[in-house]
Parts: sequence; C-alpha cells; structure tokens
Amino acid sequence: MQTPSQNPGEGAKWVYYARMSEARTLFEVLRQSVKPEVVDAFERLVRDAPDRKLCRINALAFAAAEGLHEEDVIAGFMQAARLGVFELSWNVLCPGCGGVLDAGTSLKSVQSTEYTCALCAAGYEPTLDEMVEVTFTVSPRVRHIAAHNPHELPPDEYFRQIYWGSGIDLPEEGFAEKVDEFVLEALELPPGEKAVISLQLPPEFVIVFEPVTHAAQFLDVRGEPTKERRNLTMVFDRTHRHNETVVLQPGPLRIQMENHVDVRTLPSVCVANEALHDLLGRRRPFLTAKRLLSNQTFRDLYRTDTLDVDQRLKITSLTFLFTDLRGSTELYERVGDLAAFDLVRTHFRVLSEIVAAEAGAVVKTIGDAVMATFPTPDRAVAAAMRIREAMRRLNETRGSEDLLLKIGIHEGPCIAVNLNERQDYFGQTVNIASRVQHLATAQEIFATGAVLQDARASSLLSDRGLSPVSHNVTLRGIASEISIFAIP
Repeated sequence: MQTPSQNPGEGAKWVYYARMSEARTLFEVLRQSVKPEVVDAFERLVRDAPDRKLCRINALAFAAAEGLHEEDVIAGFMQAARLGVFELSWNVLCPGCGGVLDAGTSLKSVQSTEYTCALCAAGYEPTLDEMVEVTFTVSPRVRHIAAHNPHELPPDEYFRQIYWGSGIDLPEEGFAEKVDEFVLEALELPPGEKAVISLQLPPEFVIVFEPVTHAAQFLDVRGEPTKERRNLTMVFDRTHRHNETVVLQPGPLRIQMENHVDVRTLPSVCVANEALHDLLGRRRPFLTAKRLLSNQTFRDLYRTDTLDVDQRLKITSLTFLFTDLRGSTELYERVGDLAAFDLVRTHFRVLSEIVAAEAGAVVKTIGDAVMATFPTPDRAVAAAMRIREAMRRLNETRGSEDLLLKIGIHEGPCIAVNLNERQDYFGQTVNIASRVQHLATAQEIFATGAVLQDARASSLLSDRGLSPVSHNVTLRGIASEISIFAIP
C-alpha cells in the first residue's frame, strides 16, 4: 500500500482532507465564543470563496456583504485569528493611492517615523486613524491559497491582493481589462536578472512603477515627437527610491531594468490617465487600527501584546469617556463592604457591556472610575445615555439611589502607548476628558464642544429631542476656557 508521500496525488488529497478536518474542529471551538451566524459565514467563506477573497479580507466589507453586524464580525475575526483560522495583518497605507507601504503581523512592526510612497512621491507620518488597516488572511493550516506564496502570483493579482489596501474597491469582474487601459508595458523580472523594455512614449504623464520594491520613475512626456531613441536605467533594490521626474518628448524609449533583490520584481509602465484615477478613486470603509484598539474583544485577547514599551503612535481623533461613582465611600459605609462590592461589580459589568455594544472598549478602571474609548463621538454619547439609563433602572430595582454616575466625554488627538503592561493612551485630550467628568454631578453627562460639533453626535441628540445646555469653564492646566455641554 502506498503512503501519501509515495503517491503525490494521494498526498495532496490527504493534505486537503486533513486541513478540512482541522478547520471543522476549529470552527466548532469558535462557536463557543462567536455568534453562530458569523461562524457560518466564515465557514462558507473558507470552503467556497476563490483564493483572492481569502487574502487580506476587509472585515467591514465582509460584514456588509453577509448582512451581519460589524462589531460581531470584528469580534469573530479576532477570536478566529487567536484560534489560528485567520492571520492578522497590520498594513501601513499610503493615504493618497491606498497602496500598502509596509505590513506586519503586529502593530509593533509600525516603527518608522515616516513612510514614503514612491508612487505618490510623498512621505507620511503614520497615524492609526486611516493610515494603518487591519486585515485577515486564511491560515495555511485551514486552507492553502495562492497568496501564501505572493511572489508566485500573476502580476495583476499581486497588485490586487498584495499591493493595494483593502480600502480600494477593486472590481470583481473585468479587473485585468481595467488594468490594460492604463498599462503600456509590464514584465516579470527574476532575482538578479536584467531586462529591457522598448516602447513608444505617448504625450502623457507616464509612471514606471515596481510594487515589490516600491520604486518609481515619473516621465513627463510632452513637446514635439522625436524619432531619436532615448535610454533610461532603473535598478530595483530595497531603498523604495523615487527618482526626479524626467521630461521627455514623445517617441521611442529603451528602459534598462536590473533586479538587485532576491525575489522577482514586477515593473510596469503606466499612463496616469482617467482609467487609473478611476480605479484608485473607488474607496470603501476598512477596519482601522484605531477602531480595533477600541474594540473590547481585541483588548481582552491581546491585552499585553499590542505595542512595544517605547512605541508612540499618533491618533488624530479618538473619543474618551470617563465615569465615576459619586459617594462610593459613603456607599461602603451605608450598605457594608460585601453588598457594596457586589453593587460596584454589577455596575462595572453593565457599563462594560454597553461600552462594547457601542464599538468602544474599557481601557482601565481606577478605583470606581472607568476610562473607555470610542472611535467616534456619537458612539460615546450613545453609550453615556445608555449607561445613565441602566444605572437608573438598577437603582429603581433596588429602591435606592446607590449608583450615581458622573460621566465626562471629550474628543481629540492622542498617542497610543504601552503603559503598565497594557495598551493605554496619553495626551491633553485624555486629561481634559478626565477633568470634564470631575465637573459633573450625580447622573450628569458632560461633553465638550469638540464632541457635540460632530454631526452624528449632534443628530443623535436632536433625534431624541435633547438640547444640551452649554457653559464655559476653566480647567486646571488648560490655558483657555472650553465649552462644556450638559446632556439632559
């Protein structure tokens, strides 16, 4: 009897069935922590989808396509990644063209103070709002796909699956035909090899671009056509080089290309025409690093494995919510330690559930106080009102006013850091949010003008017929007055 190693065909079949068996086991485990409809969608995806749809999956687009709640899908992907069904990827994006400038399995890989896009001829300081996306690729232990060997992908698929970020809404059908509308010439150049591209330059702005090494050369082709053949040399290495724009007349050009890296390169000559701009202009929402850091499931699973101790990553806009129990010392005196502890624990549980349901995460507790973050102000305002109502119901049930919360909300820039072995935040925005909460009295929600200037937060309140009352205050350590709004 032949073993799988003696019969290659049988061996491949054996590996396939082994993977499917392991996948079924993993999905059964996943059902213990993830909603069944989400697990069902994952199973269909892994079983039936073409390879390209299993590489760098856009979690938000997947949720929309399946008609599922985004937060449930994000939590599902996080649990599945922890189990080994999917692999996490943190991709630094060019905010201009949407290309992936760098990728790693952890946010710890985002170490540079500036990332340069040769295609856009621009450098960017990384922020976690829109410059770092989080995607998911099926694990080889569950199903092998072509993108597990990216340097063997066809050139068009390398661009689709590896170079462009998941926020580019590339067409499902006719992608190659779209690419042909702006690509003049393209080739695959093996490691250490040289090649020549000869072509007639049209009177257009032309880009010679190589996605593996992120090299680019701009050609501004204008003036009277010439029959004289010009020569250009490009060397592909790891310097992500962008050369100065060269002005040339329309006519013959010979491009000498040299590959100095240990993998194949994929140089192409493109026209910066409407077809190219249209393709790259099709955008869709994607899962940002900022949003994931404010996801409770992510924080619970990756509490101590997010940032290096010396990392400081900027976020241009994050919303902070602080709560504190009024009179907690008197509560312990009044009802006793055991009853007070149970009450406070119940308050923490309810608060955490509401924060998570509004796409937020509890960052830490300080005594009876809570610090939470939300990706947008409206979710923080919605959470604050739900928390206040939940505390009111708890008090009604007990027939007492034991749980009186003070809530403060502020939005602004901050820095994500690793502090006391947890992912935390630092900056003036955090300080202001904390001090705004201290101004509130029992059952009050105070929000700053920065929060209520958000259109969705303002609309949320007006839809409920609520008119916040404003007053200006001076906060310790803050030079100028700020506007505070009491939400009734």
